[in-house]
Amino acid sequence: MQPDIQTINLVRLSSGDNLALQIYKFRGKQPGKKIYIQANLHGAEIIGNAVIQGLLSWLASLSEEQLVGEIWLVPACNPMGMNQRSHFFSPGRYNSYDGKDWNRIFWAYHPQETELNRFVQDHLASSPETIYQNYQQQIEQSFQTEKERSNQPSGVPFSVRYQQTLQSLCLDADVVIDIHSSSNQGIDYLFTFPNQENSAQAFLLDVGFLVTEPEGYTFDEAFIKPWLLLEQTFAKFGRKIHFGLASWTLELGSGMNANSPSVEKGIKGIKNYLANQNAVQVSGFPLPETDNHSIDLVDKTQLKKYYAPTGGIIQNPLSLKRKVVAGDCFYQILQFNKEGTKPELISVPAEASGMIFDLGTNQAVNEGEYVLSVLEKRNQE
Repeated sequence: MQPDIQTINLVRLSSGDNLALQIYKFRGKQPGKKIYIQANLHGAEIIGNAVIQGLLSWLASLSEEQLVGEIWLVPACNPMGMNQRSHFFSPGRYNSYDGKDWNRIFWAYHPQETELNRFVQDHLASSPETIYQNYQQQIEQSFQTEKERSNQPSGVPFSVRYQQTLQSLCLDADVVIDIHSSSNQGIDYLFTFPNQENSAQAFLLDVGFLVTEPEGYTFDEAFIKPWLLLEQTFAKFGRKIHFGLASWTLELGSGMNANSPSVEKGIKGIKNYLANQNAVQVSGFPLPETDNHSIDLVDKTQLKKYYAPTGGIIQNPLSLKRKVVAGDCFYQILQFNKEGTKPELISVPAEASGMIFDLGTNQAVNEGEYVLSVLEKRNQE
């Protein structure tokens, strides 16, 4: 099975060159869900491109009969951020024109409470299919209104056009998967939302963050928030309903590299999830270990960031996934001074027990700069 390949011009540069997106669309014989998968929204987080390449090759080896619905793959989804350079480093987390985080710019449909209440009251007896179609139509109409405002002669910033282009690709999707990685050195984990926790284990990752109240500015939150609001409003009026939509962010490995273990884990997990959702029908999937796999879904408040108490050079940091107990020294700072004394080695203890979750790449820190994160255990005394 070969994909339909679409190229979308994104922005014309002053040189006359165009930056573009390329979308690979696989469509099966049988109708089903539309699953949208993208990578590299933050410029330095390149690992998802290797994951998508693995998925591309795998899907191309299947027949149309083995695919139910359609799967869209978008690697290098932010060429502007991906091409940013500072010496040997690839930053690309922030738009260099306005300083905004590339993953904090997205539009979420958020009707007024009275409008949402009226919609729900009008549809209390309607079928889920009718409710979905009518609400989806409202989302698309509102999105189109936003786009029309961008076509005025005064124009809009590139970040707005970029946001609209990217979101237009997944506005009618059933599942969104956004692949990221740590900006530093990080472990493999995911973000999930209410009513989709039971599917989280299919990705075969050990840790996930459950976002109970999405703000709607990140790509994954912007997609799912309108539907969570609708489900919550129906519950308020006494009807429990779930539309089966899902949004995920996979955080795989570290920035500026595509390390093989994280790539392989991402490919394996997404394949397994697709089979778990009956989007692909392949022998051996879902994997037998899926039902017994345990994922620890935690609240983001359990993630404790540590900042340098003084300037200096980080020494002897504990490795990723290392368990720590409150009071343990998990790194030291070699502090220089201009006071006629020798450099001093300062130990930094853990405030609570937990696991080393993320490590800063740059081990030369100024006072107050980020050093590492610890995923703290629940119910700390």
